Amino acid sequence: MGWDGYCSARDERDSDAGTVQGVRHWGKALTGALVTVLLLWWVLRDESLRDIFTNMAQADLWLLGASSGVATFGFFIRALRWKILLTPIKADTGLRSRVAAVSIGWMANNLLPARAGEFVRAYALSRLEPVTASAAFGSLVVERCMDGVVCLLFLIVPVYTSGFPSVEVLSEGWGAELFRFAIVLVLVVTSLLCLMAVTPRLVVRIAKRCAHFLGPKIETASVKMLESFISSIAIMRDARLLLLGFAWTLIIWTWYGLAFWLGMLAFGIDTGFVAAIFTSSVVTFAVAVPAAPGFFGTFHAGSDFAVSTVYGVDGAESLAFAFGYHFVTWAPITIIGLYYTWVLGLSLGQTRSSNPDTGGDGDLTEAH
Repeated sequence: MGWDGYCSARDERDSDAGTVQGVRHWGKALTGALVTVLLLWWVLRDESLRDIFTNMAQADLWLLGASSGVATFGFFIRALRWKILLTPIKADTGLRSRVAAVSIGWMANNLLPARAGEFVRAYALSRLEPVTASAAFGSLVVERCMDGVVCLLFLIVPVYTSGFPSVEVLSEGWGAELFRFAIVLVLVVTSLLCLMAVTPRLVVRIAKRCAHFLGPKIETASVKMLESFISSIAIMRDARLLLLGFAWTLIIWTWYGLAFWLGMLAFGIDTGFVAAIFTSSVVTFAVAVPAAPGFFGTFHAGSDFAVSTVYGVDGAESLAFAFGYHFVTWAPITIIGLYYTWVLGLSLGQTRSSNPDTGGDGDLTEAH
């Protein structure tokens, strides 16, 4: 085959790969949109939209604004915790860089399909700090594992408090499925992370053998990315950092519980702080289900299940809270993320195409 023939074949392969990737991307987007539509139909099917809007109009705007402020400040607390999780790869990352990356990542989750936020967050940090995107992404997997463990704890503990309405709701039907999903998700992710952290050489050796059949170029890139990822989860072998990470995680989810509590009070739902923590945990696992950008549908279904089905609050009142609280917490971080995207000279197209394996040593572009 001549050079022209080789180039033509290569271009054709690249074109085919791009087509397949595009089909997968739009397939995920359409699936997420379908899930959102179905869940919104499900939660609204027996409710009056007029009653929901009436309850929303009667909300205490001061309390709702306070809940929005508390929830938005939670992203700053996440940036503080991230410093600990990044310690194995870079101990002195800048707070400003971490806040910018967290904001951009959440904006991406709110606006882009296929849950691109974590990839975008890792990519954004690699633009601001000398860390690879794959290593930054590894720290986010550890973060999600910690979030899962604490949220599972906050899901179970309220069940055994005296004020919990009915254990039966969580032992059958939708509630039972949610519990099973939460437990399996946390156990699987935690087990995989522990395996990679405790036996990194074995994992890399297995990966090399599997990637060997893909060709030397792909093998080298894949193994390098895996090694970078494993280096970022070294915190799993450091008891002090691990305890600090979990301490910050407890603070974060207690803080989010406060945001939910203030939001519920704004709509006249006074079921207590424990109920707010329980609701935030249910919502956290509910939004893990792939849906349209911004957690539309999954957030509302999870919130309505906790507030209305479990705690017995009127459906219209429960949904007024779900839609109202979701909007006042969705909008601020989206605007902040768009601001940082503009400041860094990025575009939504760049963030959408970001991937953990795209980061080298990081482009040290400073926020200005």
